[in-house]
Amino acid sequence: MSLYAEAGVDTAAGDRAVDLMRAAVTATHGPEVLGGLGGFAGMFDASALKGMSRPVLATSTDGVGTKVAIAQRLGVHTTIGQDLVGMVVDDIVVVGARPLFMTDYIACGKVVPERTAELVGSIARACTETGAALVGGEVAEHPDLLGPDEYDLAGAAVGVVEYERRLDPSRVREGDILFALPSSGLHSNGYSLVRHVVARSGVDYDAMVPELERPLGLELLEPTRLYSAPVMAVLESPSRDALHMLSHITGGGIAANLSRVLPAGSWAEVHREAWSPLPVFRALARLGGFELEQVEDTWNLGLGMVAVVDPAGVDAVAATLAEAGIPGFPIGTVHCSERDLDGFTVGAKGVSAGAVRLVGEYAEG
Repeated sequence: MSLYAEAGVDTAAGDRAVDLMRAAVTATHGPEVLGGLGGFAGMFDASALKGMSRPVLATSTDGVGTKVAIAQRLGVHTTIGQDLVGMVVDDIVVVGARPLFMTDYIACGKVVPERTAELVGSIARACTETGAALVGGEVAEHPDLLGPDEYDLAGAAVGVVEYERRLDPSRVREGDILFALPSSGLHSNGYSLVRHVVARSGVDYDAMVPELERPLGLELLEPTRLYSAPVMAVLESPSRDALHMLSHITGGGIAANLSRVLPAGSWAEVHREAWSPLPVFRALARLGGFELEQVEDTWNLGLGMVAVVDPAGVDAVAATLAEAGIPGFPIGTVHCSERDLDGFTVGAKGVSAGAVRLVGEYAEG
């Protein structure tokens, strides 16, 4: 046994993990990926960008958050990687960028090759769905910092958009329609509150609850819906000019994320009656003893992304999205007139932006 192994780091296990994940990772590679798996750096041939007039690179980095604690609790590691890709890659398409490549980072207390291969396999499958190549990554063993069954995920991605085709708030106009794309569940945000609610309720993750058709824990592990391919289908369609802006509904909830993509001076009311929050949100609200309106700044409540669309093109955009597997629905309209903004969320994360508030009552499930 090596001295490093005596200290708790098993480099041989890391090598076995790479062998197990190799096929899944290389399946994401097109001819643009150079060097294969295992190099010090991933390489991507950018010569295709030479045909663009003014290529703008977009990048994003994120993690999965405390949703990993539930995956570890249940021993289910085959879907959490999709959450990572959703959090990272779908932030890139918000500005109209086509995903190019992604890298990942897995920190763990002990490298378990089969578990690592499951995690990376999940990331690779999601990368394939979004069109991003998984060009590299790192698996780091941190004994004493993390327990042997603990791990965390993070990643970064790069995309490209033609400067004149980028999406930003300056494209938004009076009368634009807010068109919602439904979420698959909680996605990967607000899980500290989720775990707090479950712990206080005394309900086990393996338990069945009245609102759900499968155990609570499996419902909470429903992977993040991926929006990159459907959005790119719109951006590559004749109706692409009708898509003015996008908002990815992640941490901070609906109003904060939507207000960030509206121009300063504009406002919008999101009509709750336009949709019924998914059963998992209703179950958690009941277990926690609160109303859904109280967590609008934490959970997506069934909206994964919101498109800001020219009303003249909303039907064409809706048709393209539906054909790509994500039928959406209108939830409000953008206005640029002056008004009292009391009760509105105005921007977020230091962005000078528009104002949004939710009104009405949610539709019954």
